[in-house]
This record gives sequence, C-alpha cells and structure tokens, in this order.
Amino acid sequence: MFTFPRGFTWEIMILKLPFLKKPPRVAVIRLAGSIASGTRGSLSDEALAPLIEKAFRKGKPKAVALILNSPGGSPVQSGLIAARIRRLADEKKLPVHAFVEDVAASGGYWLAAAADDIWADGGSIIGSIGVISAGFGAQELLERQGIERRVYTAGKSKSTLDPFQKEKPEDVRRLKLLLNDMHALFIEHVKTRRAGKLDESADLFTGEFWLAGRALELGLIDGIGHIEPKLKELYGDKVRMIRYGRRKPLLSRFGAQVVGDGLAALEERAIFARYGL
Repeated sequence: MFTFPRGFTWEIMILKLPFLKKPPRVAVIRLAGSIASGTRGSLSDEALAPLIEKAFRKGKPKAVALILNSPGGSPVQSGLIAARIRRLADEKKLPVHAFVEDVAASGGYWLAAAADDIWADGGSIIGSIGVISAGFGAQELLERQGIERRVYTAGKSKSTLDPFQKEKPEDVRRLKLLLNDMHALFIEHVKTRRAGKLDESADLFTGEFWLAGRALELGLIDGIGHIEPKLKELYGDKVRMIRYGRRKPLLSRFGAQVVGDGLAALEERAIFARYGL
C-alpha cells in the first residue's frame, strides 16, 4: 500500500503543479529612513540597487509596491533611486504603487513620484517640494579664541562658503543659483510623473507640506489607503506580497551602534523632526 511522506499535503502538491494558476505576486520594497550616500542605514542607490533589481526580476511579479517613510535627504541619491525604479518598471512593464507611512517629503516625495500611483494614511505628511542647504558660521568663535584662519587657493571660488570665514554675498548668490537649478529638476520630475493630476491653480513647489487629505486635493497623491487592502482590491484576495528589505547590521540588532552610526542616527532624527515626527 502506497503512503505519502510525512509532511505531505495536497496544498503543497497543488502549488508545485506547473499547469495550475498561481496566486498573483506583488514585490514589496520597504524604503525607510533619510536619503544619503555613504552613511550606513541611509537610503542610497548603491545600497538599494541589489534589492530593487531582485524585486523587479525575481518570481514574475504582477507589480511592485513601495512602502515609503522618508523625510528626504540627498537630491542626487533620490534621483538615482527613482530613475532605477522607473527603468526597471519600463523594462519589465510592471506597475509601481507607493504607500506612504509617516512621511514622504522632499526626497521622500521624489521617490514616491517614481510610482504610478501614491496612497497614504490620513495622517501621513506629503510634499516639501524644495531644496535646502544649511550650515554654520564659526569665524567669530575663532577670533575670540585668537585663532587665525589661513586659506590659500588657486581659483577665486575654491573657498566658497568656508564656514570659518565671513560669509560673502557672491558665494550666497552662487549657492542660490545651484539650489534653484536643483529645485527646477525636482519640479520637472513631479510635473512629469504627476501629469494631469496636479492642481495647476495651487503653488505646490514652495517647500510647504500637507497632511494626506489636503495632498489628495492638490493631486500629490491618488488616495487614502493602506497596502494590504489596496493590493487585494487591485489584484484579488489571494494576492501574495513578497517583501524585500535591508538587513540591519549585526551590532544594531542588539541595540549597539558605533560612533559614526550614532551620529548618523541623530542627524536622521533631526530631519524627521522637521515634520514634527
């Protein structure tokens, strides 16, 4: 008499039969944290590239979903990550859905706009479509301590915005030109990705941010919704979510951090605090 091996179930057999229809799969990528290059734990194109590539290519997904919780950071890294998502979406002909948790602001919204549609919780913070540069000036502190700053350059603009020298009006003008050019790139990205959805009568590009309800009215998002019910609505109740996320470094799993990581964490908290988070 034939007996099935221990652990055998008809469900396992059915799943392995190639001619039976499998439930739709959606690859889910979690993008949480500030956006920066060379900082452990931050979002960067180099760190995320293997994860994003795997999500789009493995297992023939029906779509890719992004879970976003980012207050922004580097505009260059934001652009690189968003461009990678769009290249793969176009190559694989897959829809991309973004789901915002606490915040998708500044570079975080740049990433959200890479998706074909954006969904958020009612309390999510959306927007801050602007560019910022911040620093400190310490020349008076040096003077009080009797310290003389000595700088030698070849090229009159080589010491632009030196924090230990008095601020120069021409340096500020040059910086503002750079910020305006970067802002124009951000605006173009949003207008291209949200074409036909934005409220043309509203000034959306001042750096202001809104809760999700107002962001919906302005056309910055497509609706209030959460990932599981929305994906079931789009792909059926049997949809399978295949999650992709970065593993934390071994030390941080036990609550330990090296000095550099601790400073990066403080900086990230400061960026989140900008939005009351």
